[in-house]
Amino acid sequence: MDNSTSVPAGAIATPAPVKTTSSRLKSIFSGSVGNMVEWYDWYVYAAFSLYFAKAFFPAGDTTAQLLNTAAIFAVGFLMRPIGGWLMGIYADRKGRKAALMASVLLMCFGSLVIALTPSYETIGVAAPVLLIIARLMQGLSVGGEYGTSATYLSEMATKERRGFFSSFQYVTLISGQLIALAVLIVLQQTLTTEQLYAWGWRVPFVIGALCAVVALYLRRGMEETASFTKKEKTKGRERPMRTLLRHPKELATVVGLTMGGTLAFYTYTTYMQKYLVNTVGMSITDSTMISAATLFLFMCLQPVIGGLSDKIGRRPILIAFGVLGTIFTVPILTTLHTIQSWWGAFFLIMAALIIVSGYTSINAVVKAELFPTEIRALGVGLPYALTVSIFGGTAEYVALWFKSVGMETGYYWYVTACIACSLLVYVFMKDTQKHSRIVTD
Repeated sequence: MDNSTSVPAGAIATPAPVKTTSSRLKSIFSGSVGNMVEWYDWYVYAAFSLYFAKAFFPAGDTTAQLLNTAAIFAVGFLMRPIGGWLMGIYADRKGRKAALMASVLLMCFGSLVIALTPSYETIGVAAPVLLIIARLMQGLSVGGEYGTSATYLSEMATKERRGFFSSFQYVTLISGQLIALAVLIVLQQTLTTEQLYAWGWRVPFVIGALCAVVALYLRRGMEETASFTKKEKTKGRERPMRTLLRHPKELATVVGLTMGGTLAFYTYTTYMQKYLVNTVGMSITDSTMISAATLFLFMCLQPVIGGLSDKIGRRPILIAFGVLGTIFTVPILTTLHTIQSWWGAFFLIMAALIIVSGYTSINAVVKAELFPTEIRALGVGLPYALTVSIFGGTAEYVALWFKSVGMETGYYWYVTACIACSLLVYVFMKDTQKHSRIVTD
């Protein structure tokens, strides 16, 4: 049941006042900053895993320790569908704002647990157990954050600028990852390698927990979206999952369009730092600088392509990603494997991220435009989280597995095949810009 005052079945709630441009921007900013903090906390794990792997697991070779941390990274993704389910229902029942506040609070707790957990040498097997618990909490948070945030930004934006404003979900997502790398760079410059391995890796998790408190404060001042406040409210509302299952085509579309995009995204962002060190043979410092530089430009591309989708439609941009990703994934990764120069690696990764921008900049708004208001957050969040858990969350582990069995190029073809499958969805789906189910206010 909704927490609002009940009204007769079939009645329409009193419309909310029309939002001004300034109020929209303020709410979008508050929601985006919170999104940035959440993704900073999520990506700090990946950025610093090279340093804390030894703290949580018994002594062994580097690849084995990275496999353990990558496995727990993947475990965090197992909670994302549950987060997408629970937070999606909560956002559709109680409001987008309430769900966004709950998700950032969970992320704060997860970061604190990681920051304060003693090493394996001190408490033994309890160390990796606590690490798993923390990642499960963070996975629950991020699983709920994506669907609710995508819904909130898409509903808060005007029809003419929806692609542009919703692209800021990935601007803040990438900026969170970028800030995590910036913190890594600063700590690499100010602390010795020994200090980073001993205790320095804990610093970014403390920073993340503190920033989450600030994000919670900002989100308290957000306005609720007009789509939610204007929706029809009934006493005998049908169960959300039952309503969601009445949209099988939309659910399948979310899964299909996400599969190749999320795998490519995690390949060229999260995994790439380790790939440059473990496969190409670059130093940790060089790989971090390359990742930071490419991510910054990647971030700047999002509103540009998002705005372009408002002019030419969503479908052409998705198709461009699918075609270019299918053709160039193997050549880019094969060449990167043998490259030695800093600039050579930078340009190859940047080329890949330009291609991936065709997915990242507009995937949130495309999904939001597929579903009606009463199940939009659930419809966006749950199938997306399931797909990301299967393909994005396991990307690093699968890549390391291929390397461990001496078939690293097999991973390149795996990424290509997934993008090709998504391309089929892009070709046959309708352009959601022209068939949007988001009601404008």
